[in-house]
Amino acid sequence: MKKLSRILKRFVLISLALAGVLSLATCAFMQQPQFGSLPKGERLEEVKKSPRYSDGKFHNLIERPTITEGYSIVGESWKTLFGNLPRRTPVDSLPSVKTDLKAIPANQNVMVWFGHSSVFIQAGGVTFLADPIFSGKATPLPWGVKAYKGSDVYTADDMPEIDYLLISHDHYDHLDYETVTALKNKVKHVVCGLGVGAHFQRWGYKPEQIIERDWYQKVPVNDSVVIYNESSHHRSGRGFVQNKALWMSYLIKTPANKIYISGDGGFDGRFAAIGKKFDGVDWAVMENGQYDMAWHSVHNLPDEVIAATMGLRAKNLLPVHHSKFTLAKHPWDEPLNKVTELSVGKPYRLATPMIGEVVRMDDSTQLFKQWWKGLN
Repeated sequence: MKKLSRILKRFVLISLALAGVLSLATCAFMQQPQFGSLPKGERLEEVKKSPRYSDGKFHNLIERPTITEGYSIVGESWKTLFGNLPRRTPVDSLPSVKTDLKAIPANQNVMVWFGHSSVFIQAGGVTFLADPIFSGKATPLPWGVKAYKGSDVYTADDMPEIDYLLISHDHYDHLDYETVTALKNKVKHVVCGLGVGAHFQRWGYKPEQIIERDWYQKVPVNDSVVIYNESSHHRSGRGFVQNKALWMSYLIKTPANKIYISGDGGFDGRFAAIGKKFDGVDWAVMENGQYDMAWHSVHNLPDEVIAATMGLRAKNLLPVHHSKFTLAKHPWDEPLNKVTELSVGKPYRLATPMIGEVVRMDDSTQLFKQWWKGLN
């Protein structure tokens, strides 16, 4: 018995020592710059003033569990890792168009989608870039989720000067460290939610470049262009500490167009409220992909994308958040197939450009191919 007791004691001590070493190694690893920074000092004091902030974190307007009742994180992780989930990643290389963005005349109102939620917008003579990710991966780890073949044809070098970089939230597939550091000398201003600026400041952006806002505030660009900060229902965080920075959607108002950018976020009444507030929108750039019933509180299901677009009273729908990374269990092309099927007979026009294809915002006759059809 004494010998067994000594063995057990030794085993416990070794286990504790290993756990301690692993914890220290993890903490050291998490100090790398790609993990960003938490708000502190004056920035934290501004965060604490937000009506959205209490108990040390940001909250949604109506709290709902991230994981739907009847599902579990362990169960869903098991299905994702070991389940029979066909066609989650395309075998074929995705088609694309390599547009010279720097040659687009300044008086043209255009959008160019780069896969996932990355979109270049030129409207009212101002350039915007939303949630760019050109590093080829959607995680801070080199062996993480990789971009599909053919989906990563653009780099930071291909971008023109950007007047306003818009960040919806600080998850890795929307705020990419490698991309925003490569863009640093091209970006005049960053617009983001409260707390997100801490990441940019750590990464070398100047304080005067960073514009942090709460929901229902705005950023006047000039006499005719305004960026409105609108709500969402989502989460934030780049490490073990969650919801220290605010998630956001945006509406860009120019003389010719009202452009809504949803960012990530589950369905609620905000879409109808925004549609009423702005008397409809011309373009809805809507999250449509990486969804699941298990976490539909924070990501729209396909029918909810349609309901949101209708609530916004949008004239045109550009679906994003698909065709670059596998972050859910559905087939890679299901978001495009579903949104196309569900949009039949609806009062808006569906725009499904290839990666890099120029969308002419003022041209209601422009046609788009179902480019994903026939790809494996």
